[in-house]
Amino acid sequence: MFSRRSLMKNAGAALLTARATSASATISMTPSTLLPARDAFVTPQYGVYINNARIHPMSISTRVAVDAYLDSKGTMAVKQTSTTSPISLVAKESFAKLINATPDEIAYVNSTSTGENLVVSALGLMHPAASGPKPNIVTDALHFEGSLYLYTELQKRGVDVRIVKATTNDAGAWIVDSIEFEKAVDKNTRLIAVSLVSWINGFTHNPKWLADLAHAHGAKLFLDAVQGAGCMPIDVKASGVDFLASASYKWLMGDFGIGFLYARADVLPTLQRPLMSFRQFGDMEYHALPGDKPGPYPATFDQLQNAAGYFETGTYANPVIAALSASLPWILQLGVPNIQHHAHTLNGILRAELPKLGYACITPEDAGASIIAFHVKDDEATNRKLKASKVDISLYPGRMRIAPSVYNNEADIHTLLNALE
Repeated sequence: MFSRRSLMKNAGAALLTARATSASATISMTPSTLLPARDAFVTPQYGVYINNARIHPMSISTRVAVDAYLDSKGTMAVKQTSTTSPISLVAKESFAKLINATPDEIAYVNSTSTGENLVVSALGLMHPAASGPKPNIVTDALHFEGSLYLYTELQKRGVDVRIVKATTNDAGAWIVDSIEFEKAVDKNTRLIAVSLVSWINGFTHNPKWLADLAHAHGAKLFLDAVQGAGCMPIDVKASGVDFLASASYKWLMGDFGIGFLYARADVLPTLQRPLMSFRQFGDMEYHALPGDKPGPYPATFDQLQNAAGYFETGTYANPVIAALSASLPWILQLGVPNIQHHAHTLNGILRAELPKLGYACITPEDAGASIIAFHVKDDEATNRKLKASKVDISLYPGRMRIAPSVYNNEADIHTLLNALE
C-alpha cells in the first residue's frame, strides 16, 4: 500500500523526471499486471470504496501526469493548449484504440450528455419536423436520468419520443425487453439512443443487435458508454455503432470536464454541424485587412472533415487530458477483458451471498460491465450499517449499486458482506 508520505515522495521524483524530458510525455505506469492493482492507488481515507460507477479515483501515476502538466503551465515551459499537443494526441488515440475506432472519428466533448445533445442536434431532431413524416426517437427507461430529461423536454416541443418501459426477467432482474424495444421502432425512427450499460443496475444492451435494428429502419444508433468504456470490451466497428459518448471520470479514470464523442466516419458527411467553433477548422486566411490577398470576404477557412471538425467547440480541461494521456494507456496495458473478468469475479461473490442476507439481485446474469445492483427493503437500516463499517457504495431508494474496480479485492467484498449481516 502507498501512504500519503510515500505518494508525495514518489510523485515528486516522477515529476522531476517528467520535467527533465517533457511535461507532455505519457507517464509510465508499472503496477503488477495481475489484478487487483492496489499499489497503483492511494488507500481510500474513508474506508472501503466500491463505488467506481459514481466516481473513479485517480491513480498515483495519473496524478503525477497532471502535476507535470500543471508544472509546465506554471513555467510556460511547454505549450499544452494545442489540439495537436502530445498529451492531446495520446489521449484521443488511446480512446480510439479502446473502442476500435480511428482518431479522426473521435471528438473531445465536455461530458457524455453534451455528446448526446450534439448528436441529436446534428441529426436535426431538436424540434419536430415542419412538414412531412414525423421522425421519432426511441430510448428506454434504463437510460441515464439526464438523457430522460432531454427526451421528455423534446416531447414537450412536439418531438415523437418513445420510451420503452423496463421490466423484469424470470430471475427478477431489471431489463429492457428486446421484443418490446423492437415494437417501438418503425420506418420513421431516426435515432435509437440508449445507455450501453444502465447506471441503475448494469443492464447491458447488445450493441450489434441495436445497430442492425436501427439501420434496418434507416435510423442511427447512439450509445451512452460512460458505464462501459474502460471496464468492458467495446468494438464500434464490429457492432456498427454510429455514435458513442463517454465522460472520463468513471471507468476511464480521468476527471470531470472532458469526455469523448465517437462518430462513424461515413456518417459525418450526412450531418449538420450543431455548433460552430475555431476548433472546427485548420488553416484560415484573412481577406479583410490591409495587404491581404484577395478572396472571399472576410476570410477563407480550411474546414476539418473529421469528428473534431463537426463537434469540437471552445476550450477543454487540459489537466484532465493530461490525466487521460496516462490513465488510458494503462487501461490498455492492463487489458479491458482482464479488468472485466476481475470485476465479474468479485461481483459473483456478491451475487451468491447478498441474497442470503435479504438483498435480491436486480442485475441480469449477462450484464457486461462492473455494476451489480440489489433490491433494498430497509434503506435507513442499510445506510446505518454501511456507515458504521465505512463502506462506500451507492444507495438509492429501494436499491443499492456496487461497482468494484481494478484495485478492489475479495477482502473489500467481504467487508461489505460483513457490514450488511
